[in-house]
Parts: sequence; C-alpha cells; structure tokens
Amino acid sequence: QVQLVESGGGLVQAGGSLRLSCAASGRTFRVNAMGWFRQAPGKERQSVAAISWSGGRTLYADSVKGRFTISRDNAKNTVYLQMNSLKPEDTAVYYCAADSSVASLNPHEYDYWGQGTQVTVSS
Repeated sequence: QVQLVESGGGLVQAGGSLRLSCAASGRTFRVNAMGWFRQAPGKERQSVAAISWSGGRTLYADSVKGRFTISRDNAKNTVYLQMNSLKPEDTAVYYCAADSSVASLNPHEYDYWGQGTQVTVSS
C-alpha cells in the first residue's frame, strides 16, 4: 500500500498564494504518476494537475493553467502544488493521488488517495 498525507492548506485572501505538499510513504516504488484533485461542497471531484514520475510531463485543468504549478521531489517522495492568484472559486478540499501508470487528469485512474486538505479563499 501507499499512504499519502497532504499539508499546507488554509485560509487565504483572493489574489494570495498557498503551497500544498503531499508526502508518500509505504510501497512508494509503485508510484509513477501523482496528481491533485479538488472537491467543493455539493460538487463533483475535479482534476487540478498531474505529473509524471520524471516531472517531464505535467497536465493542468484549464481553470488553473497559468496560476498553479505542480512539481515533485522523488528523493523526498513528495509532490507539491504551488497555487498563485487564488480565487474564491478555488475553495475546496484538495486531494493528492498516486498511481503506477502514466500521468492523467482522470481521477478514476488513481489507486491511492490522501485524506485531503482544506483550502479556503476569501473574497
């Protein structure tokens, strides 16, 4: 099994920045792609960003392109999500996910999930 623990969420004003982290432990050799997803109250889970094992391939949802950056440090088994120019509509619980296959924005392709971290953007 792979365990994922997110951190870095919080309350920020619109236009501000936050950096989320997700640390993987356990059978991390199984991990290739990692991704970030989010879910707002009453809404379906949305894709945010994904990254390949090497970091050479990154994918972003249209709603965050140019504002969010995903990166990873394989030596630390950690993936990051730098979020800039935050908007109230970015408010959600953000989840980290990992999988053994290629990077994808499809949440159904991920086998391992963290518990989530709350991000709240005030207007």
